[in-house]
Amino acid sequence: MNILLLGGGGREHALAWKLAQSPRCVTLYAAPGNPGIAAHATLVDLDLTRHDLVVGFCRAQTIGLVVVGPEAPLVDGLADSLRAANIPVFGPSAAAAQLEGSKGFTKDLCQEANIPTAGYARCTSAAQALARLDDFPLPVVIKADGLAAGKGVIIAMTRADAEAAIAEMFGGSFGASGAEVVIEEFMEGEEASFFALTDGKHVVPFGSAQDHKRVGEGDTGPNTGGMGAYSPAPVLTPALEAEVMATMIRPTVTAMAARGMPYSGVLFAGLMLTRTGPKLIEYNARFGDPECQALMLRLEDDLVDLLLAVAQGRLDEGKAPRLSADPALTVVVAARGYPGTPARGGAITLPAAEKAGHVFQAGTALVDGQLVANGGRVLSVTARGRTVTQARDAAYALVDAVTYADGFCRRDIGWREVAREAADAVR
Repeated sequence: MNILLLGGGGREHALAWKLAQSPRCVTLYAAPGNPGIAAHATLVDLDLTRHDLVVGFCRAQTIGLVVVGPEAPLVDGLADSLRAANIPVFGPSAAAAQLEGSKGFTKDLCQEANIPTAGYARCTSAAQALARLDDFPLPVVIKADGLAAGKGVIIAMTRADAEAAIAEMFGGSFGASGAEVVIEEFMEGEEASFFALTDGKHVVPFGSAQDHKRVGEGDTGPNTGGMGAYSPAPVLTPALEAEVMATMIRPTVTAMAARGMPYSGVLFAGLMLTRTGPKLIEYNARFGDPECQALMLRLEDDLVDLLLAVAQGRLDEGKAPRLSADPALTVVVAARGYPGTPARGGAITLPAAEKAGHVFQAGTALVDGQLVANGGRVLSVTARGRTVTQARDAAYALVDAVTYADGFCRRDIGWREVAREAADAVR
């Protein structure tokens, strides 16, 4: 069949790499794609906000499956338009994508379905938010309600910090995403990510990961879209995964169906592993970036079969996805200045061979035949190993084989699990 992949980041490069391996894939198209994705797909120029043009392209090219990578087209309702045209699509409806598009929506659903999460308050004005601050001890978490590319979360250590965050959000720094703010109780523990596939009725787990959001080593500095990740996250034990499925994922799918907005796609749960058990931080309506890159290296099944089963409501007909027990680790190489204004145009030379892993491209472009940086997160360098330590070493060896003067990366991706592995080795 012909497949259309929407998006152009590192996540989509990993998806393109895996989709193209399927014997069911005749022609893979990608919009807008990037130079790395072009090695696996035919790039097409489509305005994803013009649903009629996307539907028209799918009809003209006899597309049998559309895979939506990023969250914005989902929140915008593109999946609804495709389903209305009887085109199979992997990704939730606009109503269901509110699980990512509105943090307040998700918190209300958690309260309704008794899903463990932090205490919260939804605020529609700065005055209301300042008044509600008194209900929360410090530190406190201030979140823009809408989509903010992973950057709309501020952990305020002092009252002044919290007031500044509220002023920034209602002052327009996050655009429409900050028109409403969610104040949350600060949770302590280790963070982990859990993924599940669902067709709106049936649910299967799809692995775990641990992301590194802060820009600086030792988890310092401002939040980013993600500076690296590894999968699986052993801290999320099989028992904890079962608990997450029972207390969060399945109740969410049931609650969404009961609301008349069944969720179909990948459900990405950001978790805090507290002393009293796992609690939900937030949901995302798509694969994480850079978690997806590590997950795709571990996936041993045909990705097209899995995503098509979700799109067609047949998830119960197959077996649960198989992922290698060998860990995979991703290091993000970002442009100087990120997460602020990134330096663009810097020349990049990739290694001729990628025997130990893969360099997935994100913010790149081709200018006169030269690969250059064209965004904040530029490359996702990913490798596997028998342990997280081995995967880390292979990934950084590949990073060091890249020539990119304006690039930087964290050198401690996977540090928690590497430390645990080292401790286990001396016992």
